[in-house]
Amino acid sequence: MTKEQKDNLFVLVKSLSKSEKRQFKLYVGRLGVNEDSKFLTLFNILEKLSVYDETTILKKGIVKKEQLSNLKAHLYKQILISLRLNPSHQNIRIQIREQLDFATILYHKGLYKQSLKILDKAKNLAIANEEKNVAYEIVELEKIIESQYITRSLGDRADELSIQAKELSQQNVLASKLSNLSLQLYGLFLKTGYVKNSKESIRVIKYFNARLPKYDINTLGFREKLWLYKAYLWYSFLTVDFLSCYKYATKWVDLFYENKDQIILNPVFFLRGNHYLLEALFYLRHYEKFKESLVRLEKVTKEKWFPIDDNIDGLTFLYIYNNKFNLHFIEGSFKEGLPLIDEVLERLKDYNDRIDEHHIMVFYYKIASMYFGAGENKKCIQYLEKIINNKSLQMREDLLCFARILNLVAHYEAGMDYNLDILIRSTYKFLIKMEDLYDVQKEFIKFLRGLGDIYPNEVRNEFIKLHKKLKEFEHDPYQSRAFLYLDIISWLESKIQNRPIALVIQNKFYDMRFNK
Repeated sequence: MTKEQKDNLFVLVKSLSKSEKRQFKLYVGRLGVNEDSKFLTLFNILEKLSVYDETTILKKGIVKKEQLSNLKAHLYKQILISLRLNPSHQNIRIQIREQLDFATILYHKGLYKQSLKILDKAKNLAIANEEKNVAYEIVELEKIIESQYITRSLGDRADELSIQAKELSQQNVLASKLSNLSLQLYGLFLKTGYVKNSKESIRVIKYFNARLPKYDINTLGFREKLWLYKAYLWYSFLTVDFLSCYKYATKWVDLFYENKDQIILNPVFFLRGNHYLLEALFYLRHYEKFKESLVRLEKVTKEKWFPIDDNIDGLTFLYIYNNKFNLHFIEGSFKEGLPLIDEVLERLKDYNDRIDEHHIMVFYYKIASMYFGAGENKKCIQYLEKIINNKSLQMREDLLCFARILNLVAHYEAGMDYNLDILIRSTYKFLIKMEDLYDVQKEFIKFLRGLGDIYPNEVRNEFIKLHKKLKEFEHDPYQSRAFLYLDIISWLESKIQNRPIALVIQNKFYDMRFNK
């Protein structure tokens, strides 16, 4: 991505819908003096540009180069004000803040009674919608006003506000501690990944227990429960306890379904909770529950009441289609899943500015895996090379690792062995540079290192030996996750049995569903 395309103002202008652009021009034109304003002229220029070009802007002569920065900042602010006034961006949170602003203005004008009346309504609205931080702000302002607006009931009112402020403060402190813990665990996960042995597991358990605040589940509100379930979810992911992941992701999702208004107010958290629920079910291979949860999520996002904006639309696509791929991977229905690829690639063009490059690469890995399972190895390689050759992107090491392993396997399957030795060496060099490898990866490295010296008639025996070693790790909680990126065991069984990998996975899927 070029530097010019990263210009914040240009990106904001290009993100506007037709209705938002129309409203902005109406907003600017509400006073006749603004019709020829420089910032509106700049907006019209940016609207027509396909890429940000400062030289083209300056050639229009609307402003000197040293003034352009200030003009851009002013336009940026005016666009945000216009968006804030747009009905499509109005929600309870903004309405409460607006009422607080109105009350503050009335207070500064000395209209205490009017200010208190607005604050009381805003406070009740905030508490009803779990906006307890702003509710606390409102109570603090009420206390200031009441200290100047003397009434006969001041004594009772003072006690009432003091108690309310104390309760809200305690709830906010607990929510803050839980949200901090959740964020810290997420940061730890990004830094270290899943625990790989009992020593790392003990360290994470101590870390979690030392930071988990005391709480009474019966006294927690929606917000505190949400952060509690988030914290337990990340703790469960870190410790590779997918059953516990399922438990707390279910609590998270059910919390929203029991409080429909919160889905409307916090759609991003609702979507994320469903994504983690589906991820846990995928890891556990709970097919029926996975399919049911995916259908339910897709149905809810299509409801008329479900909120939609650019961010939510992009996340909905990201989570639903990632899990549509996973559904095919569980079933082993790779050929049936091929039409999904074209649909995803087409829609990725629409979400180009809303989905980060890392998640695009994850889609590419899933596309490659779909092609691999369907036996279209050259197409599989095509998408893996998009990941391997992307030098500008910092991705999780495990994704890069398995992209290279799958690339090597796909080359082998495709009979493209003219440069297999070079590919084996480059893959081997990459893997040995990685820190904290899974034992599964270490065994595969050993296999790769000796692959070049194996005679064709000995290959099957080597496959059998590797399969036997890897089967030892299949149910090891610290190693089994490696198989979720690439089902090496099913691939080895397909080579040993001389059957397509899709058929091997389908048979396992059938046994899982009907011969439990």
